[in-house]
Amino acid sequence: MNLPFSTDWWVWIAAICTLAMFSILYRDNPIYRVAEHIFVGLALGYGLSITWHQALWPIALRPLFVEGQLILIIPFCIGLLFFTRIIPKLSWLVRIPIALALGWGSGVSIPRVFRASIFHQMKASLVRPEMFEGSVWPGIWAIILLLGILATLSYFFFSRKEKGPLTPVSKVGIVFIMIGFGATFGLTVMSRISLLIGRVQFLLRDWLYIIPK
Repeated sequence: MNLPFSTDWWVWIAAICTLAMFSILYRDNPIYRVAEHIFVGLALGYGLSITWHQALWPIALRPLFVEGQLILIIPFCIGLLFFTRIIPKLSWLVRIPIALALGWGSGVSIPRVFRASIFHQMKASLVRPEMFEGSVWPGIWAIILLLGILATLSYFFFSRKEKGPLTPVSKVGIVFIMIGFGATFGLTVMSRISLLIGRVQFLLRDWLYIIPK
């Protein structure tokens, strides 16, 4: 007998949790809070499991205690200093791993940020002759992009008072900034809408069989 809904109990659990989350659209209620706590608990448990199986055990504990790589006792002890935060008299020791993590992280990330966010973007903003080969529109859009970048940078040029030719250029920069903010906001809204569409499709297709798979 073909039932007009799914008989998989995992699908039912997912559908009930989805409807419980959607109940916040009406108002805050106990059903939503229960579903929220379940989601947070599952996410925390899943994160701890991933951390243990993909980080702590294979990278720190197994090489140190099973394979005998004693050199790892140094970073292991430094990592344990994070737990001194819960001991008032020893809480100052947590500054050591934090300082090491920030120093190492800055040294690794700053060159990559400069290369990805500055140098590569500067290279992509250059107007090259091959952009005008065939259709001229790629070259025109490249020129508009370059002018928009220069106008936007002029808006954030605070070394001198904004007057003279810098004033209309900075006004154009504001227009490009607003266009960028609008595009970012639109992308954010569309990403949320895509998540909503996915859940509605799940309810109507996988749970209630209203739309075909």
